[in-house]
Amino acid sequence: MFRYLNKQRKKGQSTLEYAVLIIIIIGALLSIQVYIKRGIQGRLKGAADDIGDQFSIGNTNIVLTTKTASQTKETFNRGVTRSQLLKEEVTTTTMNAYIMNVEREFWGKG
Repeated sequence: MFRYLNKQRKKGQSTLEYAVLIIIIIGALLSIQVYIKRGIQGRLKGAADDIGDQFSIGNTNIVLTTKTASQTKETFNRGVTRSQLLKEEVTTTTMNAYIMNVEREFWGKG
């Protein structure tokens, strides 16, 4: 009789140990879930940034300004034209994009 109770007590003790171990693992996962979420969101943002800027047809206003400057000297002597580059060509491009009517824009499910 005592052998049977001793076996039952050991089974109960091992079950309790497993339950405590599972509770500790769940508590650890719950405590680090914020960091896991931030990591996933950071990777998602990085992937979206690699795709490029978001564009909305009809609601995006783009202003693109390109300036090109150089200096040359041209001489004409006896039917021969000679061109000399005095300053290197410099090209400056500025782009600004604005999304208009954001409150009426549809970005997917919602």
